Amino acid sequence: MSKRVLIAPLHWGLGHATRCVPIIEQQLNEGNVIIVSANSGPRHILEERFPYLEFINIPFMEITYPKDGDMARHFLWKGPQLLASIWREHRLLQKLICEKKIDMVISDSRFGLWSNRTKSIFITHQVQILSPKFQGIINVLNRWVMAKYDEVWVPDSKESPGLAGILSHPEKLPTNARYIGPLSRFRERIVPKNPIWKAAVIISGPEPQRSLFEAEMARRFIESDEPALILRGKPTDSGNKKIGKLKIMNHLNDAELIDALSKSELVISRSGYSSIMDYEVLGIKAEFHPTLGQTEQEYLAELHKC
Repeated sequence: MSKRVLIAPLHWGLGHATRCVPIIEQQLNEGNVIIVSANSGPRHILEERFPYLEFINIPFMEITYPKDGDMARHFLWKGPQLLASIWREHRLLQKLICEKKIDMVISDSRFGLWSNRTKSIFITHQVQILSPKFQGIINVLNRWVMAKYDEVWVPDSKESPGLAGILSHPEKLPTNARYIGPLSRFRERIVPKNPIWKAAVIISGPEPQRSLFEAEMARRFIESDEPALILRGKPTDSGNKKIGKLKIMNHLNDAELIDALSKSELVISRSGYSSIMDYEVLGIKAEFHPTLGQTEQEYLAELHKC
């Protein structure tokens, strides 16, 4: 019998949305009816891929990253707001389950979307969170969240280190967790073409670090006068521009992105886990620039250093 499934990716960047693409495809192949909760860039990405689905918005707090990179202090300061937002989305979900007749919820890192009224699944590669401060209490809270869900899906291989290393392979895996293998919207390796770009730079992540990274990369290639392409990760913005040999574009669809990457000598990006899973499928080695102070990305960049 067909089920009504709510799929909700976290909107702190585009990666959680893109890695939900194979999850949505699998659920559709099983004959289920899909409702997607997403807004802003993630919604644009998923609507572009699945224009026939029903989209709703379960509000959740926006996030910013500090300029000085002190993530622990920043999130401690934002803690009360984060907890309040988790509680609000949890309460709203209970109403939506009745209104939309939802049979199952699949949450990609949306902390409050569990319910005792229906089956709920949590997707995360960070079974263990790394932090320079308060790591113990952060992981107590992380395990408390995961325990609220019926199942935890870990998008990595069972064999350590996999793609996420100690993040997805803790000493003790929660009893409700299982490995489902890496998730990517792509399926085949890139076939390189004659390069026209020295580099394709993929910008991502919350502000202000996203814009700081974009400015750094723009300066690099304007000063070097090498042909490069910067993809801003802003699918809802309009207007592209060119500065000398540097081309700056807001967004490319999947086919256009594959074509651009195949014509680039080098790919430069943040070391977000969704990007790493995509590059593994595409057969790409990237130059990683982790977000300042984001311990997860710093660890993954070192793990996957060329």
